[in-house]
Amino acid sequence: MALDAKRMPAVQGKTRVVCIIGDPIVHTLSPVMHNAAFAASGLDYVYVPFAVTPGNLEQAVSGLKALGACGFNVTIPHKTAIIPYLDRLDESAESAGAVNTVQLNGTSLIGYNTDGDGLVDSLSTDLNFSPGAEQILVLGAGGAARGAIAALCRSGAQRIVICNRSLENARSVMLDMNVRYPETYIDVVSHNQVSREYLASVSLLLNTTSLGMNGERIEGINVAYLPEHAKVYDMVYSCSGTPLVQESSAAGLRAVNGLGMLVAQGERAFGIWTGQKPPEGVMRLALDSI
Repeated sequence: MALDAKRMPAVQGKTRVVCIIGDPIVHTLSPVMHNAAFAASGLDYVYVPFAVTPGNLEQAVSGLKALGACGFNVTIPHKTAIIPYLDRLDESAESAGAVNTVQLNGTSLIGYNTDGDGLVDSLSTDLNFSPGAEQILVLGAGGAARGAIAALCRSGAQRIVICNRSLENARSVMLDMNVRYPETYIDVVSHNQVSREYLASVSLLLNTTSLGMNGERIEGINVAYLPEHAKVYDMVYSCSGTPLVQESSAAGLRAVNGLGMLVAQGERAFGIWTGQKPPEGVMRLALDSI
């Protein structure tokens, strides 16, 4: 079903503004899904993209606050750099060490990270997976991994293992998360330790790295060794499917890319700004219609 552009409300003097800032920004899909959700909800909001270079970040944040924007999204390369310019952080952003959503609450700018919780939402919706006693193998130890691990811990994950080429970086994430979420067992493993026997115990393989964005394979991980009940989630979004998703599907495993996470994090941001949920399925439909 195609979206009806005639339903998009006209921008007027009382229209509330939401935006996304980043550099580059031309690739963003967020305006498509948010404006569709605003229209379907009958809300007088508009979502626009702004290209903001690192040198202009502080001025951009001050400007959005002065203009009364009710909120905005933050993307590469500002997710960490923006933190000093905010008044406080929600637990989701503090634990991830990164911000992707900002709310103007009165005169205060509050930073959130909806990526991790959006991932958990997508795991449930797209793979019918709920964190629990299952072993979760996380590939990567960067900012995306931190947000994902923190959200998995908050959602009840009992055992998470971080696999990263730099064990030092993986251990840094492990130690921080152990302090924040002591009820979850978190360990690290190098790529050369991920044997056939090791993969046989994994219930969820989660790629948080950018590998696959340009068609790269993830070396050292043979998905054929995963048990048949295992699920594979690649946070990278690709219309044609990343090599990890393609190889996992060919091996008979349930595997999805990051489209569901993109939608779910957007739905959570929508709720932060408006105080209500977007109509179910509208954001996903908007992206599928592109």
